[in-house]
Amino acid sequence: MRVVSLGFLPKVIEVKLDNILLTKKFSVTLNCTPKYRQVIASLRSVGLIEPLIVTSLDRACGKHLLLDGHLRLSAMRELGADSVACLISTDDEAYTYNKRVNRISTIQEHVMIRRAVERGVSPQRLAIALAVDISMIVSKLGLLEGICSEALHVLRDREFAPGVTTALRKMKPTRQIECAEIMVSANSTTVRYARALLAATPDDMLKAAKKLKRLISEEQISQIERETANLRSRYRIIEQTYGDDVLNVVVARGYVSKLVANVAVENYLAKWHGELLPELRSLISLNSIDD
Repeated sequence: MRVVSLGFLPKVIEVKLDNILLTKKFSVTLNCTPKYRQVIASLRSVGLIEPLIVTSLDRACGKHLLLDGHLRLSAMRELGADSVACLISTDDEAYTYNKRVNRISTIQEHVMIRRAVERGVSPQRLAIALAVDISMIVSKLGLLEGICSEALHVLRDREFAPGVTTALRKMKPTRQIECAEIMVSANSTTVRYARALLAATPDDMLKAAKKLKRLISEEQISQIERETANLRSRYRIIEQTYGDDVLNVVVARGYVSKLVANVAVENYLAKWHGELLPELRSLISLNSIDD
């Protein structure tokens, strides 16, 4: 059985801030960003939770190279700290720390906030630690009320604003599931899109006895439903052939690259098919399928 080695030494050490060298430079407007202010608020409220990642001590200069935690280091300096908790990395690359990041979904965030409140942490303290208004914490506490479990399962890995569930909450469970699937298929979990789906929802699929005021006609609603169904159908077709299409593009790019690299072929194309040569060069220069 293969043993997986640790990416860092398990012992946390205290390192003076002056003995840590940065690997990147931030703009002068860093301290005005919401993310930075959240880091500052968290450090003031609960202290440092995740140690910084640094390389082992460089004997020549007597300093550590910072791999991960630049925002935290800058915040610690602003708060007047002399040293910070660090973990020593067993290699000198920051790829796994800065690139392999799984963003927390909105539903996971809701569960964490609910669990913290149930364990005695007040919403006020959470708001201070996260540098947000307490109304945001309250809205996230009641985020999933009135939403069926099947719709939540569809949205489980997505990030969305509380306004999305506010719109879904006005629908019956079957319509909630349908709209959740439409948003995920369209890769759009915005409040505006959720409200558009709510406006297109038939009256018999709404929870409230009082009907919503229609801003669009029944004919326009029918057209939206037809176009949405068509979009979902086309999306599924593209999804099924995406892998083959990418493979074909990669193979074609390699073949064309070798073809154009031949001086005789390039001269022939330039002389007799000048309009094709720029297109072929454009294909060769592709770095990703998105280009």
